[in-house]
Amino acid sequence: MRSVVGIDASRYAIQQRTGTETYSFELINALAALPELPFDVRLYANTTPADGWQGVARLGTPREIPFPRFWTHARLSSEMVRHPPDMLFVPSHVVPLIHPPSVVTIHDLGYLHEPAAHPARQRLMLDWTTRWNARSQHIIAISETTRRDLVERYSVPNDRITVVAHGVSSRFAPVSPDNSQQIRSRYGLPETFVLALGTIQPRKNLVRLAKAVAELDGVALVTVGRRGWMAEGICSEIQQILPQAGQWIEPGYVPLADLPALLSAASVVAMVSTYEGFGLPVLEAMACATPVVISDTPALVEVAGGAARIAVQTDVSAIAEQLAEALAADRATDRYVAAGRHRAASFTWARCATETVAVLQQTLGT
Repeated sequence: MRSVVGIDASRYAIQQRTGTETYSFELINALAALPELPFDVRLYANTTPADGWQGVARLGTPREIPFPRFWTHARLSSEMVRHPPDMLFVPSHVVPLIHPPSVVTIHDLGYLHEPAAHPARQRLMLDWTTRWNARSQHIIAISETTRRDLVERYSVPNDRITVVAHGVSSRFAPVSPDNSQQIRSRYGLPETFVLALGTIQPRKNLVRLAKAVAELDGVALVTVGRRGWMAEGICSEIQQILPQAGQWIEPGYVPLADLPALLSAASVVAMVSTYEGFGLPVLEAMACATPVVISDTPALVEVAGGAARIAVQTDVSAIAEQLAEALAADRATDRYVAAGRHRAASFTWARCATETVAVLQQTLGT
């Protein structure tokens, strides 16, 4: 009789996806696309995706178990008692209080590196959930940076952690000049702009990025993403640094369908965070043949693999210098752009799914 692996798909149905939800969505789709799985899968969700479950139909009918509050620890725990799978995989959330043997993906431990950048209550909750998740039979870390943090900060044995990197969706590719112009018109973007993609929060280092952009003539800063923790103060500072109309443009969250054209239209994509667990926008920009400037934070350097210009995260002048170099380069001949496209092509969701299946299968056998 085949084993059953349950998967928490509660983040699959979220429409406005950030990094962790994107991971859950793309990975589950990639699992469904694999030609064969060595076990059966049972998906659990608290709602129906807007587009339904057609993309994962091969995995069977999901168990939709709505619940108004505390879905994970109350409703999913109850399901684990009544109809337990042989193992539970949690890709983007917390393991329920009652559960069978489990595998969990831990994305980052940014709250340990920058505690002041998180509200105290949120920091305590993140610490508790990470400690709880770290008790799982096995952990998937999305980067060597996260693996190292788990070993050093939570004393997780190294042999209980496997690094499985994200993939890049095939939708990320250069778009035509006409599509680039359409996206500029849709969001009121200038010809030359630096794009920062991600939730606005302290660790994104956007104030220093704004100061760097202010040193460049005729260049706008575009920040795409929801406002997150402590965003109001950040946005107020950016407005003071870039006060003229059109110097700073904030479209907010944009539909995922617009991201390839937006990344392709950008003159440079900058991700100069003070901490990241991975940094998927770096690879997505590379896949769109857009030059990238990153900070020297370890996960970004790891992901970029030498295919991005690097600046010290605290040095505004260094960030401005790298942006200027990227802006001055000919995209068609820029060695960083060529290396970036080659780098991004090696990160696929099919590879991520295959490596994840190997972890799940190995854990089932222990």
